[in-house]
Amino acid sequence: MALTHPQSALFAGEKPFPIIPACEHFAGSEKLITKALELQNKLGGLFDITMDCEDGAQTGKEKEHAEMIVRIQNSELNKHKMSGVRIHDYTNEHWRGDVDILVPGAGNVIAYITIPKPTKVSQVKEQITYIQDACKKAGIKREIPIHVLIETHGALNDVFEIAALPWLQVLDFGLMDFISGHHGAIPASCMKSPGQFDHELLRRGKANLVAAALMNGVIPAHNVTLDLKNIYQTYADAKRAHDEFGFLRMWSIYPAQIQSILDAMAPNFAETQTACDILIKAQDAEWGPIQHDGDLHDRATYRYFWELVQRAKLTGQKLPDEVEKRFFSK
Repeated sequence: MALTHPQSALFAGEKPFPIIPACEHFAGSEKLITKALELQNKLGGLFDITMDCEDGAQTGKEKEHAEMIVRIQNSELNKHKMSGVRIHDYTNEHWRGDVDILVPGAGNVIAYITIPKPTKVSQVKEQITYIQDACKKAGIKREIPIHVLIETHGALNDVFEIAALPWLQVLDFGLMDFISGHHGAIPASCMKSPGQFDHELLRRGKANLVAAALMNGVIPAHNVTLDLKNIYQTYADAKRAHDEFGFLRMWSIYPAQIQSILDAMAPNFAETQTACDILIKAQDAEWGPIQHDGDLHDRATYRYFWELVQRAKLTGQKLPDEVEKRFFSK
């Protein structure tokens, strides 16, 4: 008798919680995008890449920049199809042009589209609707996951409504713009640690974003570490973002930061091994209750451990051969 896969046994008929890489690396220019893709391929697809149309495009060359991204999205270099695109913000006249180029040109391979700097939920609704309409016109059948940057007072005020919108996959916290929007009430020192985690207004903002995201089955993603080459600081920031606030993903803006983020966001290795043992026993028991090391486990804990094992694999942890064979072999 064939064994039932955990995804079918534990989440049948439900919208699955996104299991995506814990690191999102930003790259703007063609040179940096190419280098990022080469590293992604070398590491075996352990992190996402965001190709940036917003800050990456030269003024006056927005169309050419979007066309360049389409070309690279469709190239052999984009082997893992794990590259998204950040478009211009709602107030910028080029955001529709970005969508008009990106969706017909690469809508079947783009990993996600990131919407920056909304000030209210209605703006995000309009942009998502425009993306959906562009998909229909281009004959794109899939839902393109949407990421939204929460970096203004208005977006934070509407964050629970934004998190509930269709096609949403990630809510990103934008630290620098959020601090700038407080007109000096939050000091510049809070753009780095420990202030970014200790200031009450920032703690509130991050906690609310994470709560809204997780309540709606959306991944909460943390802002960058500005200290580019201090890999320990990146690790410490990612660890604190994950352990204290519940973030499941973090931005990188420098290649050396990627591994630090993956290491910090990875599940505890011992817990991963325990999860693997439990899942094997549970599958053998057709997902009925079991005992493991004197503890009772059932579908409630199986769900937790199955998501943990998937996240562990995506951070590069070595899983037992039996787990690879049972749950991840095609």
